[in-house]
Amino acid sequence: MRRTAVIAFGGNALLPADSSGTQEEQFQKAREAAGRIAELLARNYDVVVVHGNGPQVGNLLLQMEMASHVIPPFTLDVADAMTEGSIGYMLQTWLINYMRIMSLDREVETVLTPVLVDPQDPAFKNPTKPVGPFYTREKAEKLAREKGWTVMEDAGRGWRRVVPSPRPIDILNKIVIKALVAEGVVVIAGGGGGIPVIINEDGLVEGVEAVIDKDFTAALIGRIIKADILITLTGVEQVYLDFGKPTQRPLRKVGLEEIKQYLKEGQFPPGSMEPKIKAAVEFLEGGGREVLITSARKLRSALDGRTGTRILRR
Repeated sequence: MRRTAVIAFGGNALLPADSSGTQEEQFQKAREAAGRIAELLARNYDVVVVHGNGPQVGNLLLQMEMASHVIPPFTLDVADAMTEGSIGYMLQTWLINYMRIMSLDREVETVLTPVLVDPQDPAFKNPTKPVGPFYTREKAEKLAREKGWTVMEDAGRGWRRVVPSPRPIDILNKIVIKALVAEGVVVIAGGGGGIPVIINEDGLVEGVEAVIDKDFTAALIGRIIKADILITLTGVEQVYLDFGKPTQRPLRKVGLEEIKQYLKEGQFPPGSMEPKIKAAVEFLEGGGREVLITSARKLRSALDGRTGTRILRR
């Protein structure tokens, strides 16, 4: 039997900060990302891919802002859906090409993924996630008055809109994703953490302007499809204790209870490694067997057990 893996990586893998953002560049980055996913296919895994979309949504919001005097801009949930489709298309194209090269008889499908969040989530009362372009203070405050936005200065670079980052609690089209995985289809789902939606007072699905952390969505999808392993690709080869200190040391293999203790001790930086570790804990506590955290360029070595950090449910 094939093992099932959920693999998650950030939007920066497809649109690095130092890139010009052209379509050609992004297709090339999609080719590189698909090549790493193909490594799992070559090892006979069933695969669900969860990608980030932060830089892509930021660019899209900037484009809409610059054209807002001609065409009204879309809301953030719609922008999430748009980038799920565009990024999914680029990854899907190159995954199909790799499977042709490798003579693998498998299909790929991108699934727009509405992800349910709780409208009572505390994050809605404390928006913290910067999105979109930078503004002057005067322009930001004007937009806040006109549109009901929350705005905040971002590290001295200007003012930006900030939105909530609620936890995902369910995947609305989970039956579709489970069915595709069961048929051996490579699934691209939950892009950018998914499209944030709530069930409103009328019992209907309604999009909300928020950002869901893709690592938590990846862990949730992993629990739903009963994946064996959650693979998180990040900027470092391994997880470290005392990161950035003279006492820094790598974690190679660690158990669930041990990693939870390190979390309590504040070993992992908020907004960086901490959400990845919290997502790993949720995945393992929900029935997953193993989490592998490593960098994209070291994935093959990590799969061979030569590097990376493995967190085991034991």
